[in-house]
Amino acid sequence: MTELLIHYIQNYHFTRFDLKAVLFDMDGVLYDSMSAHDESWQQTMDELNLRHLPNEFYLQEGRIGKSTIDTIFQRNLNRNATDEEIEKIYARKTELFQQYNSGDILPGAAEILEYVQANGLKPVLVTGSGQPSLLDRLDTHFPGVFTPKTMVTAFDVEHGKPDPEPYLMGLQKGGNLKPNQAIVIENAPLGIESAVGAGIFTIAVNTGPLPDSVLTNAGASAVFGSMEALLETMPEILQLSQTIRI
Repeated sequence: MTELLIHYIQNYHFTRFDLKAVLFDMDGVLYDSMSAHDESWQQTMDELNLRHLPNEFYLQEGRIGKSTIDTIFQRNLNRNATDEEIEKIYARKTELFQQYNSGDILPGAAEILEYVQANGLKPVLVTGSGQPSLLDRLDTHFPGVFTPKTMVTAFDVEHGKPDPEPYLMGLQKGGNLKPNQAIVIENAPLGIESAVGAGIFTIAVNTGPLPDSVLTNAGASAVFGSMEALLETMPEILQLSQTIRI
């Protein structure tokens, strides 16, 4: 881990870390929800006879819904979806997701949030989700951790992941931070590209079916197999971030 942190500092021309916040993706990081997203997207597209690729919705994770739908439409119909089509498709996908989603949080997620707060760091949520019940659900499972002022959702950005905009906004909501004042915890290649594009040290947690290499190729500095595995290493990461100087 020492070499990874030093490499980041050198590559981005910082002299040290000055951590103030940890930026979290939601699905596949805090919630065990990606299989439900995948299944609901697949069924929605199958009902419309629109072809999709193996693991496509894991690879597309983090995009705003319109972008995902347009990607499928371009492949199948050589055009973007209309606003009416997008509204109808996303409503159906959301309906199915509510049926399939268990609502379970990932083991270790709550403990990492608690550890981050106990060490004086601000948790910030950066998600491509635009589901209306988002804040209520977060308040239920992680009481008092996130507020609208510390959340970036699909409603807040013009360009979703993999564009850097969501994580650049995450830095703003963390307190107008510089990239070396935060780290990102992600699980999806497009989210990793977004965070790396924003210049932030990015940790991947591989909670889905994609090979680790997909996440490292997207730019992740380190890959962990679970949130529990990351939790075990968090003390080392925070300690090194406080001591490493270039």
